[in-house]
Amino acid sequence: MAKLLSASAIARYHRDGFYFPVRVLSSDETAECRRRLETHEAEHGGALRRELRHKTHLLFTWLDRLVRHPRILDAVEDILGPNLLCWSSSFFIKEASDPAFVSWHQDATYWGLSKPDVVTAWVAFTDATVENGAMRMVPGSHAEQVAHRDTFASTNLLSRGQEIAVEVDEAKAVDILLPSGSMSLHHVLMFHSSPPNRSADRRIGYAIRYIPTSVRQVAGDGDSALLVRGVDEYRYFESEQSPTTDLAPDAVARHAAIMKRQAEILYRGTGIDRFTT
Repeated sequence: MAKLLSASAIARYHRDGFYFPVRVLSSDETAECRRRLETHEAEHGGALRRELRHKTHLLFTWLDRLVRHPRILDAVEDILGPNLLCWSSSFFIKEASDPAFVSWHQDATYWGLSKPDVVTAWVAFTDATVENGAMRMVPGSHAEQVAHRDTFASTNLLSRGQEIAVEVDEAKAVDILLPSGSMSLHHVLMFHSSPPNRSADRRIGYAIRYIPTSVRQVAGDGDSALLVRGVDEYRYFESEQSPTTDLAPDAVARHAAIMKRQAEILYRGTGIDRFTT
């Protein structure tokens, strides 16, 4: 029996490759997430950059709690099953009236995972609207991996500025409009993108990538993940630890080593050995 999603919602996810919106946070929880993020930014010289944008749940206790949030995990379990790893997470922040964008791409392209049993829970800390650059997705485009090309465009929020190298029928795209505190779920092979933020406020989203414990890393050694539900009987990934306090020195050191290994996987073949966005 499903824990959160209805049978029709699960069917839509498998048919379209995505499902939204799913309410996961209360108004107070959402406001607290934004407050904590922006307090850190104010105290540390601005927006999170490079490695700090990624796997940030290994650095902050409040994000560790978020990736373990029961409503998020219940929805993901309805799709992937009961034994879940949080493989990665990333902030996607578009400042007000900023040219930053995300090109059409498939997440799986450089992740090196053994099979496409990967769900991204994209949690909205602010409303996601057409004006502020909400994601767009093409229903049913998650059937197979397609070719990509790297651009390394300076305003592209993706690691390599990668973009799909075949024609995307944008006329079929759906705007993923999300009230703050809700999330969308999408498949790792989904064609998706997002345009610049043309509004007067920031657009803040936190993308959490979940995998069942049966998935392996096949593109590099030493990859790691955090067990967030169930048991890991396979142990294909090195086990990650939750932070005990925000930016605890041991957590910061572990995170730096983890991000170095992940950069080696995501940037393989480019000569780049650290995150550039």
